[in-house]
Amino acid sequence: MSEKKIATTVYAESTPNPKVMKFVVNRAIVTGDSVEFVNIDEAVNSPLATKLFHFPFVKEVFIARNFVSITKYETMEWDELVMEIREFIREFLADGGLVLKEVKESPSQTESEGAVTESFEEVGPAELNEIEMRTVDILEEYVAPAVESDGGNIKFISFEEGKVSVLLQGACSGCPSSTLTLKQGIESILKKMLPTLIKEVVAING
Repeated sequence: MSEKKIATTVYAESTPNPKVMKFVVNRAIVTGDSVEFVNIDEAVNSPLATKLFHFPFVKEVFIARNFVSITKYETMEWDELVMEIREFIREFLADGGLVLKEVKESPSQTESEGAVTESFEEVGPAELNEIEMRTVDILEEYVAPAVESDGGNIKFISFEEGKVSVLLQGACSGCPSSTLTLKQGIESILKKMLPTLIKEVVAING
């Protein structure tokens, strides 16, 4: 007798980045921080991401609370791929497949972000000064929800002499036009809400 499947629905959403498709699940699939994998070696702690990388067209995988964003290679169009990926994710989750083994120690945070940002490191709440805390609050309230709805994520990295550095992940990274648009939007919001304090925003692709 087969085990009872978990009721799961998955639907696909396009994103501002034509290389990225967002697959939204009807329930939470991870807790804690989102994670990003740029290759199968980094996905060692994610059985779901590892299996997704077995598809030859999958370039990067980004996993958040209730969705998976997939970046594809340009060799194929999404019209040919969406149904296959959507059904695979649905079946994997319905069968109770493990998404992440260790959320807190994901390779995305320890390797990918470190490699991409080099001298930039994500700052913990205890290390933030007053201006940095206000900046993070603004990003989380006014920017993060919109970024997440587009299949991505944004993280505060640092504030130094009026320059705010943020890390873009998922659909927000890797597309010059969307990165520029998002950077300008973040800069406009921060300058409006923290006048005289913010001079520039640096957007780093994850």
